[in-house]
Amino acid sequence: MTVTPLRRVPLASVQGTLALDLTPRHAPPAVVRRAARAVVADVVPIDPPRRDHLEQWVHRFVQAAVEIVGGDRPVSQLLRWTSRAVHDDLHRRAVLVARAGGHAPGVQRAQPVRPLVVSVHTSFLTPQVAEASARVRYGARSRAVAVRFEHREEHWVCTALEFA
Repeated sequence: MTVTPLRRVPLASVQGTLALDLTPRHAPPAVVRRAARAVVADVVPIDPPRRDHLEQWVHRFVQAAVEIVGGDRPVSQLLRWTSRAVHDDLHRRAVLVARAGGHAPGVQRAQPVRPLVVSVHTSFLTPQVAEASARVRYGARSRAVAVRFEHREEHWVCTALEFA
């Protein structure tokens, strides 16, 4: 049996994606100024506290809606805040996704990756009607959700919900 000696390979001082630039910076970091508020596209003027309140509520609503469709929540959790047509559509979508995934909708965690609402943008058409778009991230992918809300009897009701 003959043993072949291995060729010696010099070690690199850095390794691929772990390479860090260790040269000192003598200048202070640049200040990045962001706009205080994103550009809004309201048809009617709305006071900022009302807009902020609706955007926070839309964020929570869309988060719940995508979890319902994925099978993580029961559709009954949004019954009060959806029209009959939207409620029926959410139920239909949840059943279809559950059937495809082989689980019961709204019973237990079904999705391997939890959807996360990343951003929400609202536009008031009238003081009682608003439309919103949201970007939802599913792991490395993103989807858009469009919603329309009408203010009825002290709370907002979703009258249209579209997934893209």
